[in-house]
Amino acid sequence: MPAVFFAITSTPGRAWGCHVLLENGAVYRNLPPNALFFAENSNTDWLLQESQHWDCYGWRFATIEYEYLKGLRCEVRCGEDIYHGEYLFTAAPFDDGFSLDPGQNKEFMFIKLNNGALTIQPTDRVVFKDKSFTSFIEWPSGMRLGEEIYKVE
Repeated sequence: MPAVFFAITSTPGRAWGCHVLLENGAVYRNLPPNALFFAENSNTDWLLQESQHWDCYGWRFATIEYEYLKGLRCEVRCGEDIYHGEYLFTAAPFDDGFSLDPGQNKEFMFIKLNNGALTIQPTDRVVFKDKSFTSFIEWPSGMRLGEEIYKVE
């Protein structure tokens, strides 16, 4: 059924909840991300594990549309497979045990895939292609997680 995707929620231990406005005017809340498609003839066999790598781990988050990344093409690891898509926006959790630990802190990128599906992946599962800057040949390796907390005082 055609709908407008307009909001998300985060509940610990669950998939991101997607809110849509249906053609009949009703609002449907907390759809899993694998229920949303950007084209009528999309792959309806898209699994929840392909659409999202980690369950949510906190209630609070901020949404950010990074202007530089807006509309950039990217490659995304969904499970073991690689897909191509386009950056939409980012959800950045805060005020929970994982977000407060630099080695566990993650942001989740919402990506519209070429197959019409939505995927939500942490930054280590997405690489961007900017023709004027990046020289992507293969997936980066050997990058370390941030483990320090920086303070001025």
